[in-house]
Amino acid sequence: LKVIAIDEQLRVIYEDNVNFDKDLPEFKTQGGVYIHSDRLTVTSPVLMWVKALDMILEKMKSLGFNFSQVRALSGAGQQHGSVYWKKGSIQILKNASSELPLHQSLKACFSVSNSPIWMDSSTASQCSALEKAMGGAQHLASITGSRAYERFTGNQIAKIYSQNPEVYMQTERISLVSSFAASLFLGAYAPIDYSDGSGMNLLQIWEKVWSVSCLDACAPGLEEKLGCPVPSHSVLGPISPYYNQRYGFSPDCKIVAFTGDNPASLAGMRLQEGDIAISLGTSDTLFLWIQEPTPALEGHILCNPVDSQTYMALLCFKNGSLMRERIRDDCASGSWDEFSKALSSTVAGNNGNLGFYFDVMEITPEAVGIHRFNRDNQKVSDFPKEVEIRALIEGQFMAKRIHAEKLGYKVSK
Repeated sequence: LKVIAIDEQLRVIYEDNVNFDKDLPEFKTQGGVYIHSDRLTVTSPVLMWVKALDMILEKMKSLGFNFSQVRALSGAGQQHGSVYWKKGSIQILKNASSELPLHQSLKACFSVSNSPIWMDSSTASQCSALEKAMGGAQHLASITGSRAYERFTGNQIAKIYSQNPEVYMQTERISLVSSFAASLFLGAYAPIDYSDGSGMNLLQIWEKVWSVSCLDACAPGLEEKLGCPVPSHSVLGPISPYYNQRYGFSPDCKIVAFTGDNPASLAGMRLQEGDIAISLGTSDTLFLWIQEPTPALEGHILCNPVDSQTYMALLCFKNGSLMRERIRDDCASGSWDEFSKALSSTVAGNNGNLGFYFDVMEITPEAVGIHRFNRDNQKVSDFPKEVEIRALIEGQFMAKRIHAEKLGYKVSK
């Protein structure tokens, strides 16, 4: 859990974080999560998140942070994860005593104590059922922006309903991780925002309302448990009196809708129409501002958090930095300097030599293996080292452009 405070010139005046494993060892998480014995189910304890919030605010207070100067507060949460509030919890949340840390007041408020999160891949049967109910994967993508994904919230809710219908019936509200965190500050159930809500396989991204067919395919009475979605920049209301009394926040401090981590990146990078951002990590992620999306079986279309009338596209490529590092080790003695020199020694277009490099099964497209083609489009078994390096880099970036164009991105001439 991270906190950052900025002034009106966007200068950072305070930042800090709580590490779940190290600072909250009593929850016994690894990387902030529990990986269950089936290796598919991955969850996080809800109370750990609440306790982390208590901890970070108490630390700020002890360091003399002036909460009364905070005019507005917002946040981002990992996408797709869900939190299940037990019937009657709204009253406990609203009337929490400022004498107690929040995690003590809320300890009996959750019908599911361990929240399914984005790493979970245990809902394959629910995904198949949803795509079937909606007339196929492409039709589902055309409505919700994505085909059915195992980590997406609708499929996680469907799993909980099918395995524990009584737990589902005891639940009065289902939050995303982002709207859950906003609820803690609001002292009331915060609505789900359009942008994070479009990572659920439940929201009609064009009309910005829940798809009744998708809801019905997942669980009964779901619309009531989700509440009405709102634009991502909505002011939800003033901060809960709990924070005025315990920490000295001003009663006028506004809570702005929280959103998902990917939409928040688009906003934080200040992307505008036609811009693309590429995050080169273990997996490469590409996200872009898009006017007229064409949802496909690969990638995701989400509502744009900055402008509700436009969209953002998100593509994930699993063979990212690990693939580049392996070719660096094989072709450039493990040195990025040598790698760069080799790359500079070859011409753009690589004289027609082209390669596709997938050490592990790729997401976009679903393919694996190393595939090299010469200028005559014949498959070859190897390239000279410098040709290999350029083929890798050009192949990766061409793939990103091609898949972005498939989702409706137009490269400005």
